[in-house]
Amino acid sequence: MRAGSEKAGKAKKSSKPRGRVAEEKRVYDSPARQRQADETRERISNAARRLLEKTGYAGMTIPAVAKAAGVAVPTVYAIFGSKKGIVSELLDTARFGEAYQALFAQVMKLTDPLERLAFAPRFARQIYEAEVPVENLLRGAGMLAPELAGVEEERDCQRYDHQAMQIDGLQRAKLLRAGLSREAARDVLWSLTSRELYRMLVRERGWSGDQYEQWLKNVIRRELTGS
Repeated sequence: MRAGSEKAGKAKKSSKPRGRVAEEKRVYDSPARQRQADETRERISNAARRLLEKTGYAGMTIPAVAKAAGVAVPTVYAIFGSKKGIVSELLDTARFGEAYQALFAQVMKLTDPLERLAFAPRFARQIYEAEVPVENLLRGAGMLAPELAGVEEERDCQRYDHQAMQIDGLQRAKLLRAGLSREAARDVLWSLTSRELYRMLVRERGWSGDQYEQWLKNVIRRELTGS
């Protein structure tokens, strides 16, 4: 019985260090795995962009992207799901780059709802200007309009959700224009910062980026706050 107990005690003691080592290994390996996953994602995205420029949208097939990126076809599907997923990645890379991140860092330091609201036109301009080269590539390469519209619709829905905090900040500070409900205010902000309005004024009517941003800043503030 003593021998058995000693063996059990030894086994019990030896299991703890192995558990801790395994746990620590998981903790330390996680960032490495994430970096590897990010690098693979970036490599696939870059390969897709090169193919888009060289062979067009039709030539940017999943197998071609996988070959150009040096990964297996299932890896591309696992990360992006489809060509539409790759297109979303290409657009998001352009839209949410360093310039966008710098704007985001600025606005996160602000607490005044009106100061935050003033960033809405700047965000819209930054995103829509940045995505133009990729959109031109997609359209020039023959991507079907409904497919591109589907990608843009997803981001428009996200924009509507993200803008809620701006409206909520104005409402808490009692700055919303009299008679304007929270939902109506969200609709107004979402519509005014739409891609369609930017295209109409800047790309079709020839407004400058500065002109668009200043006009939009004034209109948003007047429509939402009455000031």
